[in-house]
Amino acid sequence: MQSLDDLVRWGGYLLLFLVIFAETGLFFGLLLPGDSLLITVGLVASQGQLDLTLAALTMTVAAILGDSTGYMVGNHVGMTLFNRPNSVFFAREHLQKAQAFYDRHGGKTIFFARFMPVIRSFATTVAGTARMPYSKFLFYSVTGATAWVLFFTLLGYFVGTWLSEYHGIINLALAVAVALIIFGIFYQALRLRFSRKHA
Repeated sequence: MQSLDDLVRWGGYLLLFLVIFAETGLFFGLLLPGDSLLITVGLVASQGQLDLTLAALTMTVAAILGDSTGYMVGNHVGMTLFNRPNSVFFAREHLQKAQAFYDRHGGKTIFFARFMPVIRSFATTVAGTARMPYSKFLFYSVTGATAWVLFFTLLGYFVGTWLSEYHGIINLALAVAVALIIFGIFYQALRLRFSRKHA
């Protein structure tokens, strides 16, 4: 676990904040597998490498601020985003899927999209474009971000605590979790690059 120890010492809570914020506020959700990260944080916290409460609070605040950033982008830029060309960090098809989901579910989209990778990165922008009242948006953002962070982080924490009883397995679980995160990032990057070439 030496590499994880080094990562925690180097980045710590600031790194967690930046990753979660970028995923929800800067369209980096196409590359950053947030669910896997939350589970990994729970696993690491179960081994005493991170404070569970502080990590969960940091990521919840980052998710809420990221949501608000996405909302403001949609509110100010609006429909011009739908004409933006695809890039490594932006895919118009995902924005359109988020728009369709929002059309069906309205404000509840902000809550439910939290548990839907990729769509959560665009749902907030769609809400801003649709001029959803910010107070209503903030309610769904806070409740959704809190539920999302607690569910996946506690899942990782309890799994890590359980695996700790079996010597050596927790190290394997952490290695697999980190490998999945890295694989997810490269997979999405290659997928987007391929789709751009065939657009």
